[in-house]
This record gives sequence, C-alpha cells and structure tokens, in this order.
Amino acid sequence: MKSIQSRLLIMLLMFIILPYFLSVFLIYSYTKNSVEQHELENSREQIQESSEELEQYFNEMIDLPYILYRDPELFRIFNNEIDDSAYLEKSLENYFLMRKEIRQVRLYLDKGKESLAVYNGMVSARKSKPDFLEQNTINELYDTNVKYPLEPPHPIENYNEAAIVPQSDNSTVMTFHHKIVDVLSNEFLGILTTDIDLDVYAQICQNLLQEDEETVMLVNENANVIYANDQELIGKPVTSDIKQKMNTSGGKSEDIILSKTLTGPLQNWKLVKITPSEVLFQEVRKTAYTSILVGIGVGLLGVLMISMITYKITHPIKQLTQKVRSIEGGDTHAPFDDSRTDEIGYLEKHMKEMMDRINRHIDREYKLEIENKENQFRALKSQVNPHFLFNSLQSIGAVALRSKAPHVYQLVTSLSKMMRYSMKANKWVLVHDEVNYIEAYLMLQKERFRNNVNYSIKISDTILQMTIPSMILQPLVENFFKHSYEEGFHEAHLTIHGEIQGKVLQLAVENDGPSLTDEELHELRSNIYTAPYEGTYSEKHIGLKNIHDRLILNYGHDASLEVDTIQGQGFLVKISIPLQSKLAQ
Repeated sequence: MKSIQSRLLIMLLMFIILPYFLSVFLIYSYTKNSVEQHELENSREQIQESSEELEQYFNEMIDLPYILYRDPELFRIFNNEIDDSAYLEKSLENYFLMRKEIRQVRLYLDKGKESLAVYNGMVSARKSKPDFLEQNTINELYDTNVKYPLEPPHPIENYNEAAIVPQSDNSTVMTFHHKIVDVLSNEFLGILTTDIDLDVYAQICQNLLQEDEETVMLVNENANVIYANDQELIGKPVTSDIKQKMNTSGGKSEDIILSKTLTGPLQNWKLVKITPSEVLFQEVRKTAYTSILVGIGVGLLGVLMISMITYKITHPIKQLTQKVRSIEGGDTHAPFDDSRTDEIGYLEKHMKEMMDRINRHIDREYKLEIENKENQFRALKSQVNPHFLFNSLQSIGAVALRSKAPHVYQLVTSLSKMMRYSMKANKWVLVHDEVNYIEAYLMLQKERFRNNVNYSIKISDTILQMTIPSMILQPLVENFFKHSYEEGFHEAHLTIHGEIQGKVLQLAVENDGPSLTDEELHELRSNIYTAPYEGTYSEKHIGLKNIHDRLILNYGHDASLEVDTIQGQGFLVKISIPLQSKLAQ
C-alpha cells in the first residue's frame, strides 16, 4: 500500500525530476552526436592531408633511384664496359647522402654477380652474391614487371657481412628494392636496395594523433603493419580485431574508426585512425555528470520540502495505518483516539466501534469453536486411558518375565510404547517417533493376524527428523485394519511413504484393499471438509475429520488432507504440510 507521502514523492519524480533528467539525456545525446560529427569531419580532413603527404613522400623515395639513370658513366660500369670502382663507390656514397633518413644502400651488379653496400657514409668491399636472385623478394622483382617492392619494417641487416655495420645497431628500417634496367634494351642490370628510417613517415602518421589514447596505423596490401604508434604492432600482421575495426570504418560503434585507402606507390595500403569513445566524449560526459549531480541536488531538496509539508498531514494517517496493521497481527485491542474532531478522528471512532463488535463476536464464536475442538480431541483421547493401561501393562510384563514368556513380554513392551507415546497426544513430535509408534502397533497386529500383515514404510532420514503434530498417521493405519483385515481382505498391502515437493511435505497412506464408490467418496469428502459445527456429518469417519481439522488448526489452509481411490481400487489418504510452519523449526 502506497502512503500519501510516497504518492507525493512519485508525483515529484514524474513532474519535476523525470523531465529534468530526460532533458539532460536529450541534451547529452544531441551534444554527443554533434561532437561525433565534428570529430568525423575533422578526422577526415586530417587523414586526407596525411594520406597525400604519405603518397608524396613515398613517391619521392621511389623516384630517388632514377637519379642514377642520368649518369651515363654509371651505366657503362653496370654494363661492365669499364671497371671504375672508385667512381661507383663515390656515386653510391652521394646517393646515400641525398636523404638523411637513408640508413643503408646496397647495389647488386648482375654482370659480375657482386654487391657492395654503403653504411653511415662508408662503402664496403665488393662481395660475390651468386645466389642473390633466389631470395623471395628479389626473385619476385626479377621475374615480374614490379619495379619497387616495399618490405615491411624489420631489423637492419648487414648485407655484405662487412665490419662497417656494428652488431649493436638494432634499428628498424623499411626497405625499397629498385630494379635497374638498360633504358634502350630493357636488359636487367642490377638491383638497388635502400633502407630508410621510420621517422619521416612516422611523423606524418603521428600528426593524426590528438590524444594519447588514439591509435594510428599504416597497413600495406598484405595486411602487415608498416607503422603504428604502438611499437609492438610494427612489422606484424594485422590482428583480427583490428581488421574487423577497419572493415567497419566510419560505422557506429564504441570507437570512431576512419581509414583511407592510398594510391600511387602505396596502392591498396590503408591509413587507419581509431579514436576511443572515452576520449572523444570525455568533456560531454563531464557536462552530463554535472547536470545529473545538479538534478540529484534539486531532487533531494524537493524530497525534503515535500516531506516537511506532508508530515503533519500524513503522520496521523500513518498512526492509523499502524493500528490497522497491529489488528492484522492479532492485536484486537489496539487503542483508538476518538477525541479528534477531524476526518481522522471520525475514522478512529468508527473503527473503535467496529473492533468492539468484532471482539464480542470472537468471544462468542471463535473461542467457543476452539473450546469445542479441544473437547472433541479430549473425547478421542478418552477412548483409551493411557495412564491406566500403562500401569497395567507394566504388571502384565512382569508376570510374563516370571513365567518365562519373552514373546509375550515383547508384545507387552510394544503396547507399552504405544501407551507412552499416546501420552504425547496434542503435542509436536518427530516423524521418527510417529513411525516408531506405527511399527509398534503393526507388531501387535502381526501377532493378531499371525504375521499375515503386508506393509512397507518408505520415508527418508531427512523427513524422519522433521516435526509434526502427534497421532497424524496412526489413525490412518488403524483405519486400514478396520476396513481391510477385519473385513477379510487379508491380502491387502499397506504403504506409508513421504516426499518433499517444493516447499510442501507430502505424507501418504494407501492400500490396495477395498475401495469406495464415487457416491461414497463424495459423501466422505463432504463429511471431512465440512466446517466445524456447520451442517451435519456422519461420525463414522471422525478420525479422518479430526486429522483434517487439526491440520487446519495448526497450519492454516496451506495444509490439506485429500482422500481418493487408486483408479477405483484401494484407498489413498494424502497429507500436505507447508515447510514454513512449525515443521521446519
């Protein structure tokens, strides 16, 4: 039940706080979209500029070897027409010094199958390379029309195993291979290999970065990372995660991802920029969080204001509600203040009169009903006087022992156990005790019918340790003998079993002896389920009705007793007891 104060708070939430936060959400969404669009346009312009710079830079590096074509003297050396090692070395040294990012140059001369290298301005001696063209990259360059393959970044190599390259140099370089051919005859003359630092084109890529958390990559056509601001990615294949981000370029995702496919010597290469949403929307989120905190403050002030205004109005109503709840809890003598002259006083006055009438009705009806139930149970107990029988059985047992009749003593002991247990009538006992009582009763019946008694008890140890009212199952077993064995059905089988289904304990007593017709079963159910002292019912099934009424008295209507036939044969009694009751204590 919602109080008036809670309703006022809900109204505050609906008409003040909720619209405020809705407006904050709309403003945040609009600002987020605007920032995203602005960042997209800005990043597109930057990536376009960087792409053009990269294409221009690599064009320059690819075209750099063509300077050698302007020197006829070099081509005479390449064709082996003259042998001028000093001039060749000087030309290579000049080529090395043309760009500061060149780290190493190697020239392979096909005529003599020799190569020489330039490192740090120093030229190595010539070295024979008969297997040079068998290298994968070189062989591809030699057999195809490709003139300048680019190798991904890799550690610098000592091409001629010369002493001019120190072992401590672990620089990462990118390599260009340029095929030298005779312009007129198109004859293959050699290959010029150039190693360059990553610094220049790395700086071009770095210009795209505005935040430390952003990522920029240059990826070649074979999906190898030529450059990335994360050094661990350089020279390695693109991961599947990065590939997926590249394929969703420009789409809506957690990050803004842009890529540009390059042209010219970098045909099918991609320049990729990834901007995390955490960086992109950091300022927007700060603004939204500030607005939310302001809204929370406004809401708390509103709640305080509403609470103060409504206290004097709702406090008397709350007191009246507490009195009603105490009545629900069983306190039928809750004090009511009928001295007030307002609407609350009017309600309290009439509720006090109503409770007086209810209390009189309880005294007259409910208490009388409980007393009648107690009298009825005492009448059931008075059928056998346990104290008298217990004392008598002790005397009989002593005589049996003196007469050397142990079997008689065993039977007397079983009956004594029954009498001792019957003294616990109307008390709470373990299921284990109830079963022991039944087994003692069955032992006496087996002696009576000369061991011709068929029964089985299937109850788990968990159920045996639970608590139930005494004398719940035994009357059902007694009914079995009364309506089966005593009427000549000596082959009938008695089964007692129990199981836990959800939050309910199910105890069942069934037999395959005589059954009831549908009319008899209907009459039996009417007798059992008739409310006490309402209508009339037969007293021949007083045991079943007594068990049913005791279950309702102890557990309420969550408990039940059901009677039925087993597909028209035999008879079944099922008892259902909720586990939340005293059973679980």
